[in-house]
Amino acid sequence: MKVIPISVEKLNRSQHWRHTPDDEPGGFIQPHALDELWFHTGTACNLACPFCLEGSKPGDDRLQMLRFDDAQPLMEEALSLGVKQFSFTGGEPFINKDIVRILDYALLHRPSLVLTNATKPLMKRLRQLDSLRDRPQALSFRVSLDYPDAARHDAGRGEGMFAQALEGLRRLHDMGFHVSVANQLLADVMPDVVEARFAEVFRAAGLPQDLPRVEFPEFHLPGVQVPTPRITKRCMTDFQTEETRRSFMCAFSKMVAKSGGRMQVYACTLVDDDPDYILGETLTEALQAFVSMKHHRCYSCFKYGATCSEIKPTK
Repeated sequence: MKVIPISVEKLNRSQHWRHTPDDEPGGFIQPHALDELWFHTGTACNLACPFCLEGSKPGDDRLQMLRFDDAQPLMEEALSLGVKQFSFTGGEPFINKDIVRILDYALLHRPSLVLTNATKPLMKRLRQLDSLRDRPQALSFRVSLDYPDAARHDAGRGEGMFAQALEGLRRLHDMGFHVSVANQLLADVMPDVVEARFAEVFRAAGLPQDLPRVEFPEFHLPGVQVPTPRITKRCMTDFQTEETRRSFMCAFSKMVAKSGGRMQVYACTLVDDDPDYILGETLTEALQAFVSMKHHRCYSCFKYGATCSEIKPTK
């Protein structure tokens, strides 16, 4: 698929937020709840994976490091809006020096999920994480394990990263944390074959063979436009129901990230490369705005049912 760099001249939000380039009414999602609030901890990472949908790498600051004082007010607002879970993504969250303090506060109030590559930054924090097992709410981890094949995983993440990720996953499981795995969608392999291959990997690592997995299609690098069919209003009414529209992440979830020294609310975790999707600086404000389906990653959600969430949304 051809990838086209975004023009320096940003399209005006009012032009393509409500309509497709063919001037058809565009598809959109109307938020109905705040079940899950995601925090982006910053795009800095210890790895520099060429396929990273965040473009993360060591020292990267496209999205800045989240600090405790940034997160706490938004957690309080989210609690007032009935949030059910806090989730954390990056970059690599365990590079962030405030992450344990942030998690400690979050777990006083709601269950929390952390996405991690489970390599050195996590391993250095295991002793600190031990104290979080006694908090009122449960802490879960989702570990990136791209393929059930060490050579293919390491080709993108670096030599030995497959073994490190499995070791981190096993250590977290042995500590009693709930764990799951994020892998890349293998569209050319039957799902039962993929499941069997991962089960074999998990068994060999001393893990339950039926660990939950979340599969992701190709989302492409941030800051590019990928030609995809545009989702129209008819797409969302002819092929979706009210119930299925409510299962889209942007209907029940939001993400906050720091850029230019300010915390901003995005429609979801997959669109922080497009300022059109900044819906406000407060969660209350963001929940009033409908979400256009114009981003090429929205098409992946529409076509594959892709989601970063593991919770069941409010119906």
